[in-house]
Amino acid sequence: MSVTMRTEIVQRLRVTFGVDGPLRYISVLDMGRLWERLLRRARIPLAYTQGFNPHPRLQFASPLPVGYSSECELLDLWLAERMEPMQFAAMARDQAPRGLTILQVEEVFLGAPAPQALMHAAHYRVRFWAEISGEDVERALDRLLKQPSLVRQRQKKGHLADYDLRPLIQEARYLSSEGGYHELYMILRTGAEGAGRPEEVLEALGLPAIGNYTIHRVRLVWGAKGG
Repeated sequence: MSVTMRTEIVQRLRVTFGVDGPLRYISVLDMGRLWERLLRRARIPLAYTQGFNPHPRLQFASPLPVGYSSECELLDLWLAERMEPMQFAAMARDQAPRGLTILQVEEVFLGAPAPQALMHAAHYRVRFWAEISGEDVERALDRLLKQPSLVRQRQKKGHLADYDLRPLIQEARYLSSEGGYHELYMILRTGAEGAGRPEEVLEALGLPAIGNYTIHRVRLVWGAKGG
């Protein structure tokens, strides 16, 4: 199979992959570069854009924030030669670095809409340390969810802008506690109106001295009917 910069498109594949370990700490741009290197080394016949500076046709559904792990990331890519999804998966896995797990590969109709255009929500598991009881965490979560609005601020284009976090929280529930660590499950809206961030929900709980926390993305919800 050729690895020249061909622009014809004959097939579209969708890759579901996981991110963990050191790869949690790389930027969205670096994740794109990592995939480009991986696919080039695997000799995958990618289709390239036209123009002065062609680049591989790759598209992530929802960029994973730095520090998060995940089991549900989506990458669409376009090929200049047909490949069986199982063949692609085997070749790509041979080149995948530690912390990147290729979970599933499927063929997608060339004209199908991009997942990011239909994204509705994301599911997260959040684990954090705090010297309080599970009952205290549950009470704080109950108070937060009863609020009609949670006006907060984010950096936007170089300045602080107000936004309402509350409508971005579709669901949040307490899971468990062990040795001072507590675990929450959150479903946060994402889309044109904005995206909920698990760390901002943690901060809004108003708990005393939250220590180390980890955020794991479990599922992306997208499509005309939200799934």
